Amino acid sequence: MRQRMRRLRKQGGTIVWIVLCVLLTQGLAEAQVTARVTESMLENGLKILLLEEHKASVVTVHIWYRVGARNEQPGTTGLSHLLEHMMFKGTSKVGPGQFSRTIRKNGGRDNAFTSEDYTGYFETFASDRIDLALKLEADRMRNLLLDPKEIEAEKKVVMEERRLRTEDDPVSALREAMGAAAFQAHPYRQPVIGWMTDIERLAREDLARYYDTYYVPNNAVLVAVGDFKSDELLPKIRHHFGPIPRGAQPPSVRAVEPEQRGERRLFLRKEAELPFVFMGYHVPNLKHPDNFALEVLAYILSGGKSARIYKSLVYEKQLALFAGGGYDRESIDPNLFPLYASVMPGKTAEEVEQALTAEIELVKNELIPDRELQKAKNQIEAGFLFGQDSVFNLARQLAEYEIVADWRAWEAYLPGIRAVTAADLQRVAKAYLTPDHRTVAVLIPEKIKK
Repeated sequence: MRQRMRRLRKQGGTIVWIVLCVLLTQGLAEAQVTARVTESMLENGLKILLLEEHKASVVTVHIWYRVGARNEQPGTTGLSHLLEHMMFKGTSKVGPGQFSRTIRKNGGRDNAFTSEDYTGYFETFASDRIDLALKLEADRMRNLLLDPKEIEAEKKVVMEERRLRTEDDPVSALREAMGAAAFQAHPYRQPVIGWMTDIERLAREDLARYYDTYYVPNNAVLVAVGDFKSDELLPKIRHHFGPIPRGAQPPSVRAVEPEQRGERRLFLRKEAELPFVFMGYHVPNLKHPDNFALEVLAYILSGGKSARIYKSLVYEKQLALFAGGGYDRESIDPNLFPLYASVMPGKTAEEVEQALTAEIELVKNELIPDRELQKAKNQIEAGFLFGQDSVFNLARQLAEYEIVADWRAWEAYLPGIRAVTAADLQRVAKAYLTPDHRTVAVLIPEKIKK
């Protein structure tokens, strides 16, 4: 009787949660975020997106530059990431390390990130301090010192970061090797942090040239979200950034990855306890209409512990310690649909690879049940909408969409997800998840030296 009552309470709580999610989702969906965005552009080409959110006296300011690892040339990989580090090392007005200290003294937080497609900087704090963020970001947009001693010191920091996060991490090293094999012509083959030999040889002249080329207002997007009035904030932005001169138009990336016409396979020997399997399929990005079906398919296959791959390989077949994947949708150029699994002790990489492939073949041969499809779509939609509760996430999504496509493309996400059918999933699986479009990377563990 007690067990039955516990089940009833659990079921009742689940029902209430579902009802609340539905009501909240409907309410959020009706309040289109993009309809409230104010778009402007200064005479020097700086793109500005402002979104008022008055739920709390908080504001976040993002400056994103249209430059990342895809803009780097062979021999100078890692420039974007190293320059991100140097943006905190001082200008003629702000000393080394003073940028972040100033933000913290004013009760805020700041950080930065580099990707294949962009480099972003942000500050979040009380809305009455927004002038400080504008002043500091405008200053380092064009007044960076790039002191040679600071550069050499920071290169050592980045090299150590690469050792810890990639070279001493077998799984990260395998993912890097897989990407380098999957792309032969496109710079997506280059790691964001750069190759170690390139980082060692980067010079101040490389950084200065890169900074002068890409850190100009006409290659940047400023996004502010929070408790402000747009008509009052825009003149402040113009005051701080307007005097910065427009730069020459940065060179475009012309490389196009040719169609892969046969499986690529590699093996990496590293000190590790267990084998690991990575596979990546070439797929289109968010600019292609199939992106919505691929997004839902990725969630069904690898969206957590209840997804097909984890449930099959970890729980049912007990072949893997963990398994997952994803879809590199938000990228400027077509990218990958990766899947991976860590091999269980006593099992083989071949068994795991066969099991991963079997899950893909199952999607190709049998339609996804309506209930499973609707569950995935509901969870994707709820995650997308709940993410809008944070001013930081709102700013990040607006900036990312603007960089990789156009910020208005955000509007198409939910309608596109809702329109996906089981037939769409089967079609894109057959079209893209084929052996000829696949690169497989297998970690072969070597005995750990003591």
